[in-house]
Amino acid sequence: MLPTAPTPQKQSVSDYSILLYGPSKAGKTTTASQADGALFLATEPGLNALNAFQVPVTSWEDFLAACAEIAQGEHPFKTIVVDTVDLAYRFCSEHMLKKYSVEHESDLGYGKGYALVNNEFHRVLTKLAHLPCGLILISHAQEIEVETRTGKFTKTVPTLPEKARKIVLGLVDIILYCDVEVTRDANGQATVRRVLRTKPTQYYEAGDRTGRLPEILDMDYRAFVAAFNAVTAPAPVPQPSAPAQKNPAPASASAPNAKTSPSQTNGK
Repeated sequence: MLPTAPTPQKQSVSDYSILLYGPSKAGKTTTASQADGALFLATEPGLNALNAFQVPVTSWEDFLAACAEIAQGEHPFKTIVVDTVDLAYRFCSEHMLKKYSVEHESDLGYGKGYALVNNEFHRVLTKLAHLPCGLILISHAQEIEVETRTGKFTKTVPTLPEKARKIVLGLVDIILYCDVEVTRDANGQATVRRVLRTKPTQYYEAGDRTGRLPEILDMDYRAFVAAFNAVTAPAPVPQPSAPAQKNPAPASASAPNAKTSPSQTNGK
């Protein structure tokens, strides 16, 4: 069961799972459509202006059926895009409530309803993330108030409910926050630039487990891939050395059963 060599870092973007979130109409879906061999699991009608492969998803049963067909591998698609993961979670919740004949998660008592929904959501997303395809989860953005021992501040996070948000944030390898950067020239003329933020701060959720991405990128999937591929992978981790010998004898110890010479006894 134990490995004999370190696992090399994956070198293709399509080997990673990505959360792409930001304000409405920010260009998230357009950006994701630029991914290699993209297939949309479209939980909301936002693809009318794009020429893209899509599977309409209006229930958790639809989502499971699409995932099962994707898992069979008999297709040309290389990247699966869930647009949006928020609605996928809602479908999951509706499915579990119907299954247990309740109207709300709290009706099952002791947090059992919430646990059933979150476990099902986590189970399916984990299987989807382990398929030999890239995975992009799309969400909208919201501002929440965070309270710490030193005060309160506002943070931008995905619009998923808290439990589902924690599941997604822990699952993905890269969190891309779609934002707008405004700069002004010497004459005060403003230039608006759509960007992807990749590093976490106190004020918005972002992250990059690969360590390959710069802090900010143009909001263009091709620019994202170029930045990812521009970084050389780190050197392989050396193989572990053999375990150290237990209780080694001191270097000055005499060989066992060796006789002591007269010159070594009492100075005689």
